[in-house]
Amino acid sequence: MAKIRTKFVCAQCGTESPKWMGRCPGCGEWNSMVEERETARGAQSAARSLRAQEKPQAIIHIESGTEPRIETRMRELNRVLGGGVVPGSLILVGGDPGIGKSTLLLQASHELASAGRTVLYVSGEESVRQTKMRADRLGALHERLFVLCETNVEEIGEAIEQVKPDFLVIDSIQTVYEPNIPSAPGSVAQVRECTAWFMRAAKVRGIATVLVGHVTKEGAIAGPRLLEHMVDCVLYFEGERHHSYRLLRAVKNRFGSTNEIGIFEMSEAGLREVANPSELFLSERPLGVSGSTVAASMEGTRPVLVELQALVAPTMFPSPRRMSAGIDHQRMALIIAVLEKRIGLFLQNQDAYLNVAGGVRLDEPAVDLAAAVSLASSFRDVPTRPYDVFFGEVGLTGEVRAVSRAEQRVKEAAKLGFKRVILPERSLKGWKPPAGIEIVGVGSVEEALRVALG
Repeated sequence: MAKIRTKFVCAQCGTESPKWMGRCPGCGEWNSMVEERETARGAQSAARSLRAQEKPQAIIHIESGTEPRIETRMRELNRVLGGGVVPGSLILVGGDPGIGKSTLLLQASHELASAGRTVLYVSGEESVRQTKMRADRLGALHERLFVLCETNVEEIGEAIEQVKPDFLVIDSIQTVYEPNIPSAPGSVAQVRECTAWFMRAAKVRGIATVLVGHVTKEGAIAGPRLLEHMVDCVLYFEGERHHSYRLLRAVKNRFGSTNEIGIFEMSEAGLREVANPSELFLSERPLGVSGSTVAASMEGTRPVLVELQALVAPTMFPSPRRMSAGIDHQRMALIIAVLEKRIGLFLQNQDAYLNVAGGVRLDEPAVDLAAAVSLASSFRDVPTRPYDVFFGEVGLTGEVRAVSRAEQRVKEAAKLGFKRVILPERSLKGWKPPAGIEIVGVGSVEEALRVALG
């Protein structure tokens, strides 16, 4: 009988220790050390499963070329992945419970099966009949789409040998277990070893593999941080529970950009791609209301117009409230400080609230100018023109700094029928504005407020 060894592993970073400690020495997290038992047999069997043996090669003798892509027929998903699924890649998809991860992957599996690819969908949380019920509702039925309800890695391996899929979905990695490891499914050791097994299978057999990962209450993918380092691509499926919009965002992608987002709308028939997100986010925008502005933001290579709403109201408390949704709170505090110091707006006795309509999160500094105009518009109770668009970075001295891809932002505004764009003066160089739209370059926040609010 193999000797059983006990160790303690951090559930956050995977640091191992022979004894329990209240605080992990690797990441500093408290109460994250979990007891695990392992046998030498498990490690040996994992080592024997490495079948592909490659010899070292000089880098100048290796043929270079672009990776072949598998089109999923879902343009938003292709955009986030960098053009499609790469054979042999390992993709990790995370998101809140009920956000639509299984729906997205089942629809993607159907599209790939319809394109002539063999797909194996392994569900560890639902029975085959439950998966069939969802497929009936989504219309995702195809003879090349195979469904399996299994959690044993060895059984899944036999199914892979039998079906020989081009695309494999594991829903979810926290339910799968390696029988040679005496730990419960979902533990650090099981998640790490099962992910390593699927990684070897993907690389050796050239199977594009998608792993669904549970998330913690903080929103991060559950399990050791090593999990995100092992995979080729990490996708987060985000969205507000009270909104029908869903955002697919890449935080790691070895085969494409991490700045792209895919936008979907949840309906009774499943997820529907949103071809024009700007029109969607602005569909309910009120006109002629103070505090409402339109910002031109870039999400990867796509320009997106979104509405920023600000509310500035007097407070009875000595410390005014500063709250933001969809934009960094620290960035909002910086903009308020600039408005107070450089413009002379007395906001010390005012509560300030800033919201990005539609549940979108904006991270780039190009939305600073729109946020500043929204706050000033609400404070003065003077609305901006209904068909104005703003973008530009605000500096601490009150200047408006240039941002990238100004031409694309202006073209998106012109396409949606906006009449005027207020942008940094330095962003006007090197391109010609389209016809039918007025371009106003500004050098400071004070000048931008004078143009926007009169």
